[in-house]
Amino acid sequence: MGAKTIMTGFMSALLACTGGAIMIVQAAHTAGLSKPELVSWFTSAYVIGGLLNLLLTLKYRIPFAGAHSITATAFLGTAAVGFSYSELAAAFIMSGILILAAGVSGLFSKVLNLIPKPLIDALLAGILLSYVIGIVPAAVSFPYAGLLAGVGYFIMPRLSKRLPPVLWSLLLGLIGLSFEYHYPALPHAEYIPPLIVIPHFTMEGLLSIAVPMSVLILSNDLAVALASLRSNQYDPPVNKVLTASGSASIVAGLFGGNAANVGGLMSALCSSAEAGVKEHRYKAALVSSLIVISFGALSWKVIDMINVLPSAFVTIMTGFSLLGLFIAGLKNAFSDKMLRIPVIVTFTIAVLHIHLLGISTPVWALLAGVAVMKVLKRAKATSY
Repeated sequence: MGAKTIMTGFMSALLACTGGAIMIVQAAHTAGLSKPELVSWFTSAYVIGGLLNLLLTLKYRIPFAGAHSITATAFLGTAAVGFSYSELAAAFIMSGILILAAGVSGLFSKVLNLIPKPLIDALLAGILLSYVIGIVPAAVSFPYAGLLAGVGYFIMPRLSKRLPPVLWSLLLGLIGLSFEYHYPALPHAEYIPPLIVIPHFTMEGLLSIAVPMSVLILSNDLAVALASLRSNQYDPPVNKVLTASGSASIVAGLFGGNAANVGGLMSALCSSAEAGVKEHRYKAALVSSLIVISFGALSWKVIDMINVLPSAFVTIMTGFSLLGLFIAGLKNAFSDKMLRIPVIVTFTIAVLHIHLLGISTPVWALLAGVAVMKVLKRAKATSY
């Protein structure tokens, strides 16, 4: 195994572990979960997600990599409020069932065609905007950390391509934080096993969490992963990958994990020329998956390390972790001139976090965007 392959796998794992871990902790705190519940969520998402990608890579010799959906976890940062742990677990299981059904039925592409990609990108950008804006007040609290994190994200990648922007941001941000924050001693950590959760299924959980999560995972993780693999001359079995991701997400949900799926950015990285010769790139995904599994198995220690960081610094790093996704989503959303008005409507509703009748923001945003798109098409047709 070449050095390039090992390094690419290591970088893929770091991408899967850094921002995603912070966002899981933040979402769990928002939902008011206890530490054992958080550990169970964390462990199941990373261990089961890592095992899924490891087994798919070994079976097909195709570089599948990732753990869980970062975009879906970011969505849960606001959507999980007001739900109990058992209700969240049930929603995660239902999301897995929807993804599984998409794979078994082969309706994935047809369903996505009903919702134009620019509207999904507008939804994603709208959801992520509050995280990105949050960088500013958090950086006021810790200016050195905020400034150096920004240098890491925007300047260091231009000087060196060894690390991606998010990891430069984290490394320099931690250096800046050391100038203005006294790290407390880590508490004595005892092993906490994952917990089997008795799910409580509700219609609100289905509409407010499961449906939006499955749309985000299918469009921003699985679709990106499959498209990237194809662009790098691989032929991934689409329906089997969806079926496996859905099944793994159901298992993860039984332990309170939000998802376990093939990751878009991680698979794109491991399948690229950066991972070396095409015939050996799958080994980068193996390295990535083994690190991800180990990371999840050590969650009972990792969580304490994240918790000693000040909340403002966590906010800074969450914002920079999602900044690339936000910029790409915004750019792609406005790429189609014919859909700009529906895109603006979708983006605005997502930004306002409108939650009515027990239905969450993503559903309302997409419904409004599609409705406006249909009205405009009919108006244009009748004008001729």
